[in-house]
Amino acid sequence: MANMSSGSQPPPYEPYRHLKTLNAHERAVSCVKFSIDGTLLASASLDKTVIIWSSANFALLHRLVGHSEGVSDVAWSYDSHYICSASDDRTLRIWDALSPTGECVKTLRGHSNFVFCVNFNPQSNLIVSGSFDETIRIWEVKTGRCLHSIPAHALPVTSVSFNRDGSLIVSGSHDGTCKIWDAASGTCLKTLIEDKVPAVSFAKFSPNGKFILVATLNDTLKLWNYSTGKFLKSYIGHVNRVYCVTSTFSVTNGKYIVSGSEDHCVYLWDIQGKNMVQKLEGHSDTVISVTCHPNVNMIASASLDGDRTVRIWVQDAHD
Repeated sequence: MANMSSGSQPPPYEPYRHLKTLNAHERAVSCVKFSIDGTLLASASLDKTVIIWSSANFALLHRLVGHSEGVSDVAWSYDSHYICSASDDRTLRIWDALSPTGECVKTLRGHSNFVFCVNFNPQSNLIVSGSFDETIRIWEVKTGRCLHSIPAHALPVTSVSFNRDGSLIVSGSHDGTCKIWDAASGTCLKTLIEDKVPAVSFAKFSPNGKFILVATLNDTLKLWNYSTGKFLKSYIGHVNRVYCVTSTFSVTNGKYIVSGSEDHCVYLWDIQGKNMVQKLEGHSDTVISVTCHPNVNMIASASLDGDRTVRIWVQDAHD
């Protein structure tokens, strides 16, 4: 028997259970994200709004209204003060999440088609966005100016995000490629995946910045070593053929990968062992987005038009 007190063993897996269902959107919920400090939760929807919830009691604090089409993605600034939303109206909006009314402070215009994905850099002075116009844009937050417009892909850009120090951007696209960009210059440093099929539906850096988690439309999540370009592990069991389902890392109690799925469930895998540890059931449509609380064992999941809810899942604390 291994010595459990050696400190090398991961904590025993505690199952998540359903805590609460949030019903406030009138259309598909496209994205959920906890703020970086964990105090707030944002949900975006095809109903053209973003809702900010308290993550303490899940009271609805603000409904951000202003986009003229559905919202596909949201991102938090690292001080948890601002939200940037990406919309089918071809704009991004920066909102003050802490103002009494949740006011829009800037509208970023320049994309010529749906803006599908967005993220802040850790310094929160830059925003990266990806669009159906096949470009990536890097924006200066303070001025709202577009610093770089990069013809990045040959089909819609499905995901963009910065690494831990903000020096690199990873992008994924329906064209089947996953690329690494220099954030300062906008130049392509590396093409991580160069397959036409399957489409890359999501990509993000691991918390330590050494790996990239890539979702493809063949029911597969893969962990890539960014520097060597080699893929290390695959995670399977979920269903992902049609939608850009997001996945994320859970690091508050052991290390897990969490993903939505087209079979209406949320899946959790042990990062090292690759084994599925839990499947959360309850949604009645595709789970398109998941987010993990930064310091509490809590997951929020969002579902499409047949469901329209955000569900909160928690692990019971065991001393």
